[in-house]
Amino acid sequence: MTTSLSLVIKKILLLFLVFSGLYFAQEFLIPLCIGAILATLFLPFCNWMEKKKIPKGIAVFISLLGLLLLIFMIITLLGYKISELISDIEVLKQKAIEAGTKIQKYIFDTLNLTIAEQDKILKSEQPSYGNMVQVMLGSMTSFLSSSILLLVYFIFLLYYRNHIKNFLVKITPKVQQAEMQEIIKKVATVSQQYLIGLSKMIFLLWVMYGIGFSIIGVENAIFFAILCGMLEIIPFVGNITGTTLTVLIAAMNGADTQLLFGIVIVYGIVQFIQGWVLEPLIVGSQVKINSLFTIIALVLGELLWGIPGIILAIPLTAMFKIVCDHIEPMKPYGFLIGEIVVPKNEIEFVEKIKKIIKIKK
Repeated sequence: MTTSLSLVIKKILLLFLVFSGLYFAQEFLIPLCIGAILATLFLPFCNWMEKKKIPKGIAVFISLLGLLLLIFMIITLLGYKISELISDIEVLKQKAIEAGTKIQKYIFDTLNLTIAEQDKILKSEQPSYGNMVQVMLGSMTSFLSSSILLLVYFIFLLYYRNHIKNFLVKITPKVQQAEMQEIIKKVATVSQQYLIGLSKMIFLLWVMYGIGFSIIGVENAIFFAILCGMLEIIPFVGNITGTTLTVLIAAMNGADTQLLFGIVIVYGIVQFIQGWVLEPLIVGSQVKINSLFTIIALVLGELLWGIPGIILAIPLTAMFKIVCDHIEPMKPYGFLIGEIVVPKNEIEFVEKIKKIIKIKK
């Protein structure tokens, strides 16, 4: 088999241009993508209201109020639990000071640098307060403008959804218009199912981590359960990060080795239940991306768009796979990204659990 070198070069160049475009257009694309995915989440609710003869504009406005209420509830929940930790700040400060003193002593014993010399080095490396304030104000301004833009996209994408759909159908050849409508439907569906499944997963993780951390005696167990659950939006990395923070803060509060080991055991049990029971039941096969390309998508998302890229990586990759599955030249790429065939024994295991749950209901 011979492959034209110029064809390979063209494909590599095209790939480079696509990723370059994604990187340099991030300020435009990030709010647009988040707004579009959130709009698909409220799409069934908006359609339901319109079927009840509610005008489209009012239905979109009610959906916006629902989104704002959801965000407010999450912020309130986290803020309430964070306020419970304020009483521990002085203890954490003292622990941090003690740890810093030990580090300074270790540096003095190892490198023979006096504390005065160490302080001088640290001061020379610290940025000026003026620059820090300027960076913080710039970040807050950028965040607020992006948030407002996101809400604007959310409103207008919901309002003009049929108009955009008809445009995509019109630019498609007539023989492929039915397939284009199917692609649009599946892309919207997979986004909804991913977000709904993720929400269910986070709630169940809150419950499991809350029970586990409470049983072993972790202070502020509910807060750390919420933290570990919320970080589920970042697959693989999120739960590990949340558990690591729980272990570190527990250690700073003087937890013994048995408690720290218990936190790790709880994490292992929750991950086992999540991987073998919850994900097949809740998420199922809707986001059919194999683990290798899940990690690749997360890494590329972080490199291109930072934290928003990590959050958007999975749903966008799932949408890309659907498009690949419906375009003949790109079907091999969809196959490469997709999950391998699930072994029969795993399918039977999931079906048995589903039957048990139905019987209990």
